[in-house]
Amino acid sequence: MPLTTDSIRAALAQVIDPEIRRPITELDMVRSVEIDGGTVTVGIDLTTQGCPLRDVITRDVQTKVSELDGVEDVRVEMGVMTEEQRQDLRTKLRGGTPEPVIPFAQPGSLTRVYAITSGKGGVGKSSVTANLAVALTAQGLKVGVVDADIYGFSIPRMLGVEHPPTKLDDMIIPPVAQGVKVISIGMFAAPGTPVIWRGPMLHRAMQQFLGDVFWGDLDVLLLDLPPGTGDIAISVAQLLPNSEIIVVTTPQVAAAEVAQRAGIISAQTRQHVVGVVENMSYFEAPDGSRQEIFGSGGGEEVSRALSLELGYPVPLLAQIPIDVALREGSDSGNPVAAEGGTPGAEALIRVAATLGTRARGLAGRPLGVTPKS
Repeated sequence: MPLTTDSIRAALAQVIDPEIRRPITELDMVRSVEIDGGTVTVGIDLTTQGCPLRDVITRDVQTKVSELDGVEDVRVEMGVMTEEQRQDLRTKLRGGTPEPVIPFAQPGSLTRVYAITSGKGGVGKSSVTANLAVALTAQGLKVGVVDADIYGFSIPRMLGVEHPPTKLDDMIIPPVAQGVKVISIGMFAAPGTPVIWRGPMLHRAMQQFLGDVFWGDLDVLLLDLPPGTGDIAISVAQLLPNSEIIVVTTPQVAAAEVAQRAGIISAQTRQHVVGVVENMSYFEAPDGSRQEIFGSGGGEEVSRALSLELGYPVPLLAQIPIDVALREGSDSGNPVAAEGGTPGAEALIRVAATLGTRARGLAGRPLGVTPKS
C-alpha cells in the first residue's frame, strides 16, 4: 500500500495523550502531516508550551508512524495551540458545555463516588485511599482521586505523582500516576509551606477540583477527606449529593468512638455509608500468632453503632493487618495493592472488589424511556 496522509493519520489515532487519555487526532493536536519519500514530518500542537510529557508524545508518534510500510524516518515538529484552539478543546472536553460543571453531580453520571473519611487522623485513611485506587485500576476500572485533605495532603507522595497538572487556561488536566488521575492542593503549594485557609476558600478549592479539572469518563472517584466532620465534609455533601461514605477506623476504642461521628453525619447530609474499614487490626508474628497492639473490636463496634443509628446494614468491609510492606509502598509511591502478595494488600484488594462490583441505583437517573400515549 502506498504511504498516504490518511494512513499516517490512522496511525496517529493510536497515539493517546498521556494526560487527557484520548487520541491526539481526536483532540485536534495533529497540525500537519508531510511526506517526502520515506521521511514523514508530523506537526503536533501541544496544549501548553511547557507540557511535561512532550517527550512521551514525541516518542509515541515516532513509534506508531515508523510501523507503517515505506517509512524510513519520522520527524516531529512541536508547536503550541492558539487561544481559539484551546477554547475549542475545552468545549470538546466538557461535552459541548463551555462553562465548567461538576460532572459527577449530574443526573446521568454513572461514576461511583466514595468519600473516604475518619473520625480522627492517623488511622491510615490516605493509605487506604491510595491502595483502593490502584486495586480498582488493576480491575480494569478508570479511577480518579481527589486529595481533599487540604491541610494534610499526602496522596501525591503515596501514588508517586511525578508531574504537575497541566493548565489549559481555566481547565486543569490532572497528572496520571499508577494509572490513576490525581489532583491535590499539594501540587500547587510550595514545598514545606502550610495551607492556611478558612471555610469559603476550602469550599472553592473543592469546587475547582471537581468542576475545573478534566476527569474524563471515570468509573470510580475516590475522595480522601480530612478527619472529622468539618467544612470539607459538608462541602462534599453539597457538591456531590450522590457520594457515598467509607469510614476508616482502628480497633482502638477511642478511635472507634470518634469514627462513629464521621459516619453519623450522613444522616444529616443524606449520604449512604457503604461500610467500615478497620485498619491496623493486628500484627501477625512469625509464629503465626496475632498480637492486637491497638486493642480489638473497634471496627465491629462502629459497624454495629452506625447500623442502628442509620437504620440499614453498615458492614465491616475489612480488617487490615499491620503490614510493613503497606507502609513502605505508601512512602515510596508504589501502593502494594497494585500487585498484592501481602496480607494488607490482599485485604484491600478484597475491599476494592466489593466496591468495584456494587450495583448502581437508578433513583434520579434518566432511563431513556418515553411514555407512549
